[in-house]
Amino acid sequence: MPKIAIIGTTSWGKTLGVVLAREGLEVRLWARTEREATELRNGGPNPNLLPGITFPPQLSITSSLSEALAEVKVVILAVPSQTMRQNIKLVAVHLNKLMLIMSAAKGLEIGSSKRMSQVIAEEIDPQFWSNICVLSGPNLSREILHDLPAASVVAAENEAVARKVQKLLSTPNFCLYTNTDVIGVELGGALKNIIALGAGMVDGLGYGDNAKAAFMTRGLTEMAALGTALGASPLTLSGLAGLGDLIATCASPLSRNHYVGVELTKGRSLKEITDSMAGVAEGVSTTVAVWNLAQRLGLEMPITEKIYQVLYVGLDPRQAIIEILGNEGRHELAGRKWRLFSFFRHRKHS
Repeated sequence: MPKIAIIGTTSWGKTLGVVLAREGLEVRLWARTEREATELRNGGPNPNLLPGITFPPQLSITSSLSEALAEVKVVILAVPSQTMRQNIKLVAVHLNKLMLIMSAAKGLEIGSSKRMSQVIAEEIDPQFWSNICVLSGPNLSREILHDLPAASVVAAENEAVARKVQKLLSTPNFCLYTNTDVIGVELGGALKNIIALGAGMVDGLGYGDNAKAAFMTRGLTEMAALGTALGASPLTLSGLAGLGDLIATCASPLSRNHYVGVELTKGRSLKEITDSMAGVAEGVSTTVAVWNLAQRLGLEMPITEKIYQVLYVGLDPRQAIIEILGNEGRHELAGRKWRLFSFFRHRKHS
């Protein structure tokens, strides 16, 4: 039976571990300390948030990285985006040509504004680059743990790699699609978290479904604009890793980013909100990385700009949402340095 290593005891890491172990795969979940490993063995995934969910017998927990990675087919890095680099550095010395390396993180690195596959590539031997793939889609952990149907996308530049992962990790209730647009799939998973922060603000302010639909749609266009500028297909952003993930994250009370947005409208500080949370709201750090990237590219991203000002400059959420939705109307695909017009003209005449 294939062996899978999961690096990271995040809610998503534990969820993937439980789901795959239920299918009979041998899963090894790596915890950073023996104390954490022991607590997980004794307490399960999280009895407070996930009552009734236990680790299957096929899932083992270890604090030994060499033990976790011995003879595995796939290494899944389910860690916060801001710790991806330090984690892949630890993993790198244990890799071999037969191991597929998959990022399950949804964010960009602060400082470099790089995607997770780029961060991984910088820290491993170039001979393993072709084995890198990414996983992204509308995947709320609690629903998946309760065996509710879900779908996601595994993307790799080499489609054969994506198909290997698809075949290995698909389950009856967790359908994996493949894609070769790694840039688009990664950006979809990262950028929708910024939009979800704003959608939470719209809900927290009670602005209604019309306003939320407008906000999400404008957010999707902004996601597509950045994706196109960086070499992604905007069509990828209309798929599971873009629109699909955007809908789930903006609509569900299970979304951490949506929760942060709602709580900001109550007058709570960002630090107070994030300190009280059990997991990481990736949109908080991704907003900084994308804002910096937009500045370097000279790209017009009005939603990202306003969310950045709310999080880090002190702009009132009410004013931010009104300004976003009240901007002077123009063509939907118009924006400074956006390439959406040229892309769709090319598609129309090709």
